[in-house]
Amino acid sequence: MTDRKAEIAANLAKVEERIAAACAAAGRARDEVTLIVVTKTYPASDVRILADLGVRHVAENRDQDAAPKAAECADLPLTWHFVGQLQTNKVRSVVSYADLVQSVDRPKLVTALSAAAVKAERELGCLIQVALDAEEGGRGDRGGVAPDGIEELAGLVAEAPGLRLDGLMTVAPLTGPYAGRQQAAFQRLVEFSTLLRAAHPAANMVSAGMSADLEEAVAAGATHVRVGSAVLGVRPRLR
Repeated sequence: MTDRKAEIAANLAKVEERIAAACAAAGRARDEVTLIVVTKTYPASDVRILADLGVRHVAENRDQDAAPKAAECADLPLTWHFVGQLQTNKVRSVVSYADLVQSVDRPKLVTALSAAAVKAERELGCLIQVALDAEEGGRGDRGGVAPDGIEELAGLVAEAPGLRLDGLMTVAPLTGPYAGRQQAAFQRLVEFSTLLRAAHPAANMVSAGMSADLEEAVAAGATHVRVGSAVLGVRPRLR
């Protein structure tokens, strides 16, 4: 085993222990929570190590980094999640490799994703990104639609050819009433998920929590946690 593989394996084991302990504390089964490893800024060689260690879900947030990496790792049994703010001019590229886009936050993006998915003859999973720091009718500082826009956007995704409405995603807000209150923020997202499932029963995915707050996300009821640095270490930001 290489030094890098041993490092990632040890980190992965620690994260797995954290998720298992959080599930136990919340009275949830371990298989109710899926780990997505955020591989942004890390090389394709790390993605190969992750796949070899049994990871099946990875996430990227910049198409210019993700597209070549996904192509290089196309032979691996991975589900690719796109989690960054997405411009419409990058949609065709993202649809070529992503299995799910977790950052759907405006009608124009739904239209573009649908057209690209149909053209590529793919079904693309979509999560509505909810901004808990957004004013009514607005968007959040880190992307996402205000809570009052969830229903309309979900309806557009559900009706769009080539798209599948899978659920909701949020990033713990840095401002507003939920700043510094991660578990309360994630519980609010789960409440929105319950409302969404009344109209769209299959949209049961709740993506919340990262390296620093995955326990709070599991306690709140998240089905997926997105963990990067706790598994892969801290790397300099790409410029």
